[in-house]
Amino acid sequence: MGDSNATVVTEFILLGISEDRRTQMVSLVAFSLFYLTTLFGNSLLIVLIILSPLLHTPMYFFLCNLSFLDMLYTTSSVPQLLVNCFLRRLTISYTRCITEMYISLFLGIAECFLLAVMAYDRFAAVCNPLHYTVIMSWKVCIQLAALSWGSAFVMTLVPRLIQPTQLCGHIINHFICELQAFLKLACSDTRVTEIVIMINSVIVLAVPFAFILVTYGRIAQAVMRMHSAKGRGKAFSTCGSHLVVVCIFYGSALSMYMRPQGKTVSDHDKIVALFYGAVTPMLNPLIYSLRNKDVKGAFWRLLGKKISE
Repeated sequence: MGDSNATVVTEFILLGISEDRRTQMVSLVAFSLFYLTTLFGNSLLIVLIILSPLLHTPMYFFLCNLSFLDMLYTTSSVPQLLVNCFLRRLTISYTRCITEMYISLFLGIAECFLLAVMAYDRFAAVCNPLHYTVIMSWKVCIQLAALSWGSAFVMTLVPRLIQPTQLCGHIINHFICELQAFLKLACSDTRVTEIVIMINSVIVLAVPFAFILVTYGRIAQAVMRMHSAKGRGKAFSTCGSHLVVVCIFYGSALSMYMRPQGKTVSDHDKIVALFYGAVTPMLNPLIYSLRNKDVKGAFWRLLGKKISE
């Protein structure tokens, strides 16, 4: 489509998940439950980590960051989805659409880096237990968390600087303002933009994911050398929880951004976006709490204290 067809866009129309009313109602109920579970689970996990002195360790410091990030991440997309279930076509202003798009992108990138930092923390704990407190001092933990958030902000600026200014449409075939769906409205040739975003995705997704896989390979070797069966079980339980989160999140994100993009948004793209934008933030606190004796112990201690009062 040529530049002559470009128009000044002041608002967009989001088509949503489906035109079928029954599908919209089912989605409304399902993702309302997902959203409430996400807010409750992550809020509870943050409260437990803050109030329980036994959870004041580097692992739970990063987990607290992850829970806070997940609450923001799901809030940046799911409410829009729920509103879209009421309306067949949701109208959203250009400014609001762009703002939501880059906030979601920033939070998603921050989670990529934070999961890699959490893998490094587990590597230090399992492979260098005698030097763990020195390697992961509170100063280092704060610096790593700040680096994750700061790097995410910098990497979010890249697609913002190459964002197309000429659009040949205002209908986004999605339930949120998503970067890939937005780029499909561009009038000009987007090959350079797509190459830059692919490079950006390699740095944000492929590199951290490869780092995590190598790290857990080293952890597995160290765990197998442990003489204590109890120690091996605890290490596998803790690291296994993190690895489940990593596979779910990176698997869906890689399938979205590390493949050639078509001219239109497919149902597959929407399902993947639902998975890493709504399902994964809900699963994180469940996976960590249900498989973690320390978190469950902190919960029962806090509950017992409240009852006794």
